[in-house]
Amino acid sequence: MLFDFHGTLAQVEDAIDWVVAAAEECGVALDRGRATVLADRLVTAGRAGGPLPYRVPPHLAEAFAERDLYEHAHRAAYTGLAATVGAGVDGFEEALYERLLRPDGWVLYADTAGTLMALREAGVPVAVVSNVGFDIRPLFDAWGFDGLVDAYVLSYEVGRTKPDPAIFLRACGVLGVEPERALMVGDTPADAGAVRAGLAALVLPAAEPGKTNGLAAVLNLTAP
Repeated sequence: MLFDFHGTLAQVEDAIDWVVAAAEECGVALDRGRATVLADRLVTAGRAGGPLPYRVPPHLAEAFAERDLYEHAHRAAYTGLAATVGAGVDGFEEALYERLLRPDGWVLYADTAGTLMALREAGVPVAVVSNVGFDIRPLFDAWGFDGLVDAYVLSYEVGRTKPDPAIFLRACGVLGVEPERALMVGDTPADAGAVRAGLAALVLPAAEPGKTNGLAAVLNLTAP
């Protein structure tokens, strides 16, 4: 069983909470009105885990294009995009980025823990396959999931991004399963690209952070 990370197992925290928490880490208390305005502007500029930015400034184009292939590019892209907003808070862009690296900067979907535990009990090997520019293993460790995932196949480590068939084949190889016996579960067309590698794919609907997103349906698909 292969799972996408963002949008499938977890979602980034609410944008206003993100802004307020980052500002507090910089020693600044934002009122709700200013935080809301900043959050809207930052999401429009381009937030990791949010919608793609409408426009990427030329000086950030290379870093943004390579954000899921190199750690330095990922950080440079998203701190650079945040800097275009001009919040006027010293250290704000770095504080915003650091929220990505911490478990409290994410919200698990309601189905996530139960689904992973049930798969472990059933003896189904699990890999997380993600287009990402930083190590997500510490997040899983903090959530108590370290014993529930057998492998992490992360784009910045393997030099391939979904929907490239190579990243799905790498995950199958690590798990020791044939592609035709594997299922990729995600939430985007890039995850559905696993079909080109011979896997089956399940694309989940969008869901609010912390709510049920249909993830548990995979348990019916793996039942003997």
